[in-house]
Amino acid sequence: MTPQHPTSPPRRHALQALAATTASLWLGSSAHAQTQAHGGWQPSQNLTYVIGVAAGGSVDLYARGIKAALESLNLVNGHTVLPDNKPGAGGLLALQQLQRSRGNAHTLGTFHTGSIAGQVAGVLKADMRDYVPAAMMVEETTLVAVAADSPLKTARDLVAQLKRDPTSLKIAVAPLRGLNTHLAIAKPLKAAGVDVSKLTVVPFRSSGDSMVALLGGHVDIVSATAPTVVPQTANGKVRMLVSAAPERGTGPLANVPTWREQGVAADYVSYNGVLLAPGVDAEQIQFWETALKKVSESADWKALVEKSGNKPMFKGYVDSHRYLQAELKETQALVAALGTGGSL
Repeated sequence: MTPQHPTSPPRRHALQALAATTASLWLGSSAHAQTQAHGGWQPSQNLTYVIGVAAGGSVDLYARGIKAALESLNLVNGHTVLPDNKPGAGGLLALQQLQRSRGNAHTLGTFHTGSIAGQVAGVLKADMRDYVPAAMMVEETTLVAVAADSPLKTARDLVAQLKRDPTSLKIAVAPLRGLNTHLAIAKPLKAAGVDVSKLTVVPFRSSGDSMVALLGGHVDIVSATAPTVVPQTANGKVRMLVSAAPERGTGPLANVPTWREQGVAADYVSYNGVLLAPGVDAEQIQFWETALKKVSESADWKALVEKSGNKPMFKGYVDSHRYLQAELKETQALVAALGTGGSL
């Protein structure tokens, strides 16, 4: 799959038509809505949930949480959702499996901001616009963490040091430069006047490895999502310096200031949700929107996400599609400033 230019007419026209069709389904008459509720597409066999990472981490956690809710809430017509972890090639292996399932709404995948960043950086050799984002369900918080004995006490201290010497601190990200954990710290630092093209960025295979490096004194800073950072603060060896979220979180994040509170007018939000195969139709999209919205409203799902340090939410296909298009453009500009990757 070769990435195409964002103005590629066939795809743009097809997506716009699909968005309009889906919107019309939602905004139709009550009689039409009742017809859809009792008819339309439904799963007729077991489903496959392709997860583009290894078991363990937040992406896998949320996918399995969605699977469990779909089954326990009886939203898949009595069928089973089978998780299928396909790590490798920056998520490409999972997307290729979705591609092979063209038009088949029995195959689900993970929709994640990191995939968009991977495409722009040239790490993910696929075009996310080929796929159908059914829903965004988790707003992920990315944190900057330091060792408890670090002389850096606030984000202002971090900015001041990096303005003096952008190379002076080793910043751990995962799994590669140019992806979401890198962008989440680079965006506010750039807004604060730091030359982000000169940062000493050290990529690790996983954010768990980044935290090990921090505890071992091999790096000075870690940028990672909340599910990785929060558990490491309990023993008092790690301190959360700042959050890239637009507003403060709750629970363990209630006392973590945002970049904006530290005088930097920037934030970086990652989203996690569900992706459908290319070629699915509006009726199939509507089924999954309805089912996933019910998942998002369930108490068990909300508890799972909140315990991980992130925020449960829901946006359906039209909003997710718009986000995908906008995020591609914004990320391209940021990656260009970092000098880390390719172009759309």
